[in-house]
Amino acid sequence: MGIVNIDDELHDQLRKASGVSCRSINAQAAFWLKIGMLCETNPTQSFNEIVARELRAAGVAPEHLKVASA
Repeated sequence: MGIVNIDDELHDQLRKASGVSCRSINAQAAFWLKIGMLCETNPTQSFNEIVARELRAAGVAPEHLKVASA
């Protein structure tokens, strides 16, 4: 494990995003890094397509979930 230097503004945004996502700051940074790398290596896929693919690969079946109607 190493240390990554980021500017203060990005760290502030990372801290805010981690609260919304219920992740630690380190887990949020790891998520952004992984998804960013996947987006760069799969430029024809959207963010949503990449996340859906990763969820399927992990065995998550979101199509079985029902959305509550308002």
